[in-house]
Amino acid sequence: MAAGGNRAAEHGGRCRRVKRLITPLALSQTAPAWSWLAPAAAWLALAVLTRGSISGTDALVFLLLLFPAVMAAVHHAEVIAVKVGEPFGTLVLALAVTVIEGALIITLMLAKPGGSQELLRDTVYATVMIILTGVVGLCITSGAARHHVQRFGLYGVSAANTAIATLAVLVLVLPVFTTSSASGTFTLSQLVLVGCACLVLWLLFIFVQTVRHRHYFLPEEGGEEDHVGSHQVSGRQLLLAIVLLFSCLGAVVLLAKALSNPLSEVIRATGAPLSAVGVVIATIVLLPESVAALRAARANRLQTSLNLALGSAMATIGLTVPLIVGLSLVFKWNLVLGLDPKAITLLALTLLVSSISLGTGRTTVLQGSVHMVIFVIFLFTSFFP
Repeated sequence: MAAGGNRAAEHGGRCRRVKRLITPLALSQTAPAWSWLAPAAAWLALAVLTRGSISGTDALVFLLLLFPAVMAAVHHAEVIAVKVGEPFGTLVLALAVTVIEGALIITLMLAKPGGSQELLRDTVYATVMIILTGVVGLCITSGAARHHVQRFGLYGVSAANTAIATLAVLVLVLPVFTTSSASGTFTLSQLVLVGCACLVLWLLFIFVQTVRHRHYFLPEEGGEEDHVGSHQVSGRQLLLAIVLLFSCLGAVVLLAKALSNPLSEVIRATGAPLSAVGVVIATIVLLPESVAALRAARANRLQTSLNLALGSAMATIGLTVPLIVGLSLVFKWNLVLGLDPKAITLLALTLLVSSISLGTGRTTVLQGSVHMVIFVIFLFTSFFP
């Protein structure tokens, strides 16, 4: 009887592992028509937008074209993830979005250098808050609602949380309390030091995640066996998925940029501050990562979901900040990084709650709901300060 039970348990484990592979492997066999038609439609809409101005109402219509492109990006990212395995798979989408997001910030700052002093601050703050409260909260809540209690590797998540808290405080809070320059800014030497610290911590995090302590970031159940079918994705399919992924992400980000001015008009009409535009744009840019993380959580792969979410926050600060700091030295940009008291309070609350809720190795629907409440407060106060 014991032997029969062991065989049944082993068979059940194999079935669960195969089931986890069914969706990505089926998707990887070919590029469905919708997965390349969606970015093609987004690029066509972008071409239409560049030919003339549109009203705020028309902008909302064009905004709907972003969502199929987002879903296509998630599809191609899953194909790549199946091929490269964990935790490398979760880095693909995070790094791709971060690189394109950095390019978007650079483009906007080059276009309006005098009026973009707070752009880096607003983008980094909005991204960190959206990920740590909205994305993480939604993943935990939806996963727990479906699977009750979900578990993840405590050491990897704890390491990511520690690094994110340090970087967020150094970049967004410390400038408010330095006295060698105007409030909210760094001196040249301070700016260089903080930029180097961000890059060094991100590189160390990637080294720990992919080399030294890779097992901390692997799912506890199944581990690398979750990717035993990676050989079924050919090199040609992998190359096609990479090209289409960047095509989707490029369309999403450039459409978001093109729609920023019409959306600004809509936001001004509601009486909300102009900084709320940054929240809207950051939300759109983070949609591919958010959808991928949510799908992983609902499939009971919370470790993969948290790897993607926290890795995105790390990449946003660890890569974008040093890049913009370096360019600010070349183009003589005056960067304002310090947050106002309201934002500092919400950021401190978010970092505290994240350290507690993700400090036990398991999550319930209550923890996710707390994150979601903070996210709602963040959104509301962004539009109605």
